[in-house]
Amino acid sequence: MKLLHFADAHIDMANYGRHDPETGLPLRVLDFLKSLDTIVDAAISEKVDMVIFAGDAYKDRAPAPTFQREWGKRIIRLSQAKIPTLLLVGNHDLSPAAGRAHAIQEFDTLQVPFVRVLQKPEFLSPGDLWDLPVQVIAMPWITRSGLMANLEISATDTSEIFSSLESRMSELVEEWIGEADQHLPLILTAHASVEGAVFGAERMVMLGSDLVLPTTLVKNKRLDYVAMGHIHKPQDVNEGGHPPVIYPGSIERIDFGEAQDDKFFVIADVTRGDAKVEWRKIEGTRPFIERRAVLSSSENVTEVLKSVLPNPKGMSDAIVKLVVEYPRELDTLIDESALRKYAEKAFEFHLVKKPKVEARVRLAEGQTVSSLSPLDLLAQYFDAAKVNESDELQKLARQIISDEPE
Repeated sequence: MKLLHFADAHIDMANYGRHDPETGLPLRVLDFLKSLDTIVDAAISEKVDMVIFAGDAYKDRAPAPTFQREWGKRIIRLSQAKIPTLLLVGNHDLSPAAGRAHAIQEFDTLQVPFVRVLQKPEFLSPGDLWDLPVQVIAMPWITRSGLMANLEISATDTSEIFSSLESRMSELVEEWIGEADQHLPLILTAHASVEGAVFGAERMVMLGSDLVLPTTLVKNKRLDYVAMGHIHKPQDVNEGGHPPVIYPGSIERIDFGEAQDDKFFVIADVTRGDAKVEWRKIEGTRPFIERRAVLSSSENVTEVLKSVLPNPKGMSDAIVKLVVEYPRELDTLIDESALRKYAEKAFEFHLVKKPKVEARVRLAEGQTVSSLSPLDLLAQYFDAAKVNESDELQKLARQIISDEPE
């Protein structure tokens, strides 16, 4: 089996830049579509036996029709080339409301030839896969509420719910592995987190809101290739071992959290008991450049800030962010127009000003430190320091403290 595997397309990410006057599409969307074209071209020119897309076609569950059209054009090219294509439903594709269609529903509704949408956990034999000599276990994104209802699980403690769900999913996959034909390659594809994976820009997976597949499940040697999606950082969670557990990552940089990451898709030759993985770098992705400066003097402020940035040619067509920390009294010395002029070759330039403010946390009258719990004190600190994501951090702190022994 010659397999092409990619994931996390998010083709409607238009959070930077302008619109293209010819197509009317945001220029950043054209970046994502260019990467998608590279992937589809490779699948067709190299005559791969199967394409697996491991979830998240869009950035949200209700994409604009224009973006659906552009995604559809690329998938139809694979269909017309008679390349069997599996589309896994990811968390960004799925509506939280019961009964609502997901974002890639139309390929299933219209029964597009050689395209199959994987929207529920299932085992696919060759008869389900256009008689290809391969078997696939599919684990699309699973909502906690949906799976609890299907499995008739009830619990009030979040950790208990996750533990129960992860156990049930493991049992299901193990059962399918046991039923699989021992002579044919077996592929697991899932849109989920895996224990030990290194996270990219998807902050949510760091805050305890994911179902997590145990490493013992995905590293089962009866599997021959594990095609993952959801985490944007390219990696093999089982590097050097069998099976390869591959996150190809997102096909374009989503934000500055991915500034240092190259972008890939994967072509793998999969046989029973072996898989050879080839990482294909997607060339021409939009560079993200982030620089930081700390001002301590009022002398030559603009020149100091320019020196932190790359030269103008080095910023050409890049999305650039300059974060400046400084005493508040230097605010008027930062010449934003001069910096924008210096960075005019950039695709987009962001100046983030962070004036330093001397502040002390003051307790309300009548309060003492000893009268407040650690969580109360932490909440007051987050409020005074204006910490982003303080609600999520408070939840995490509550979880950590509740797990501590007496």
